[in-house]
Amino acid sequence: MTSVLDLAGIFVFALSGALQGVRKRFDVVGMVVLAFFTAVGGGVMRDLFIGVQPAAFRDAEYLLVPVAATVIAFFWHPQVERAMPGVLVFDAAGLGLFCAVGTTKALDYGLAPLHAVFLGVCSAVGGGVIRDVLSGERPTLLYDRQLYAVPAMLGSTAMAVLYTLGVRGFVATLSSAVLAFAFRLLAMRYGWRAPLARGISGSM
Repeated sequence: MTSVLDLAGIFVFALSGALQGVRKRFDVVGMVVLAFFTAVGGGVMRDLFIGVQPAAFRDAEYLLVPVAATVIAFFWHPQVERAMPGVLVFDAAGLGLFCAVGTTKALDYGLAPLHAVFLGVCSAVGGGVIRDVLSGERPTLLYDRQLYAVPAMLGSTAMAVLYTLGVRGFVATLSSAVLAFAFRLLAMRYGWRAPLARGISGSM
């Protein structure tokens, strides 16, 4: 069965995808598609790398939760946007949850901590990349001056360290997720940026 934290990550990523669909003036079908692939894209990538059947193709929750998120965005998107300062907050929450859950799953399947961190980052950013491509946006991952993959890497590393030290379960997962989430929000709030190549201007 899908864990509560996994479902929470699916929901917030799906909601970010559905809200992106609203902003792009997609119809309800487009919103569902965007919500679904945003929610499960990273997890599917992780499971394929591990060599197991993707959970998104096995458990009904992986379809029902994105549909529920789409319904919420379809009818109440103005209220959702006002309640939370933009789609990026939902995205940051999903980023934190998925990097922690993805790293844990990779470690549970016997991967080395370094490889588990890589798959944790893939779990966190994969859905966002698919969302951006489908909605015609430049993938945030490829412009990490906004510090998108870096918080995921931080959370995944924290999860791997805690797991190696024997600290596992809900507390370790939630702590790692909150660390990545907080770092992402701070980066957005204060405009933290990763450096460009020497001599390259940051202006577009």
